[in-house]
Amino acid sequence: MKTGDPELMREINRFHILNIIRRHGPISRVEICSRGALSSTTVSAITGSMIEDGVIETRPVGGIHEPTRGRPRVMLQLNPAAARVVGIKLGIHKIVAVVSDFRGGVLASLELPLRVARQPVAVVADILDDLVRRVVVDAGLTLKAIDSICATMPGIVEYGTGIVRTSPIFAERDISFGRELSRRVGLKVIVESDVNAATLAQQWFGNCRDLADFVVVSLEQAIGLGVLHEGELFRGSRGLSLDIGGMVIGADAAGRSLRLLDLASEQTILAALEADPAAADAIQVGRGLRHAVSHLGDGNGDVRELVERAGHAVGVSLANIVSLFAPPRIVLVGSLLSLGDLFTKAVGRGFDGAVAPAHGDVTEIVVEPFADALWAQGAAAIALRELYGSPWNTTGPVSAG
Repeated sequence: MKTGDPELMREINRFHILNIIRRHGPISRVEICSRGALSSTTVSAITGSMIEDGVIETRPVGGIHEPTRGRPRVMLQLNPAAARVVGIKLGIHKIVAVVSDFRGGVLASLELPLRVARQPVAVVADILDDLVRRVVVDAGLTLKAIDSICATMPGIVEYGTGIVRTSPIFAERDISFGRELSRRVGLKVIVESDVNAATLAQQWFGNCRDLADFVVVSLEQAIGLGVLHEGELFRGSRGLSLDIGGMVIGADAAGRSLRLLDLASEQTILAALEADPAAADAIQVGRGLRHAVSHLGDGNGDVRELVERAGHAVGVSLANIVSLFAPPRIVLVGSLLSLGDLFTKAVGRGFDGAVAPAHGDVTEIVVEPFADALWAQGAAAIALRELYGSPWNTTGPVSAG
């Protein structure tokens, strides 16, 4: 980073000021200076420019005056009308979309139960086109009022290009899904992994608003990894999302490598139930885990063994994450949490048995199931972060191209 570049420094400061206003607004310029370690000259110049551009707005506080000037104290906040975006969580059996204003507030939301997996790419893009138009109308807006769309899904995604490298949603690989959807809606489309949306949702709306560093692990059909470092999402080369499902964590009796997905994915659990006709029907409509929980209640030993083995494998993987990143908190999200205490206790035992002694008390592991609408809000937040103009590359928003 060329910190001597005045334009780059202005971009960095602008991004930080916007983020401070988002997190703490309404907020005074004096407090922005304090929180951002910035000079009053810098804050005044940048906030003045953003007021002129309509990005932020002022809110006088009645009865409170600046001591040296005798004028009402002016607080700054994001202008909710500065931008509107659509966030989408695309799942195997459900699509959720929200329309968000510039502050991240939800203007409308729509949930569509639908078996999406393995549909042709063009069909999925057509469905999202219809869904976007419907939720925008529900928000009382038109497509012309929407600045961008962020579509998220499980798997490995190139954020910088809109290419889906691999996802359980699609049979094909290396799909230019951003281009497919953008061609239909006529808007800029960002494509991102759902775990990164969940991570940003935790920072913006969840229980990690006080943290600049934490990790999210999503436990569904894919096993995704979201890393927030110094307040920024970490992405790999070309904006690649992180996925730990392919992590090798052991070997079978024949010496073949066992990957985390082989032991701890939703598919692995449900495969044990397919011989039950009722369970097979439930799996087809996305309710297979409910039947897994029912089998646990019936004392099905085979299912219990699978669930405990899955939890143990996840716990070992979390210990490896702690060895790599030593985060203060790991948040577990996703459908496998519906398996309940049997699963989460096995996660704890696997973690305790594998974590290095030096890291034993470093990381808090939090189990936090949350609604699909919050994942979609996280997708909207990703679109908003790009509108804020983060100046970083692999660790921050990049052009979707």
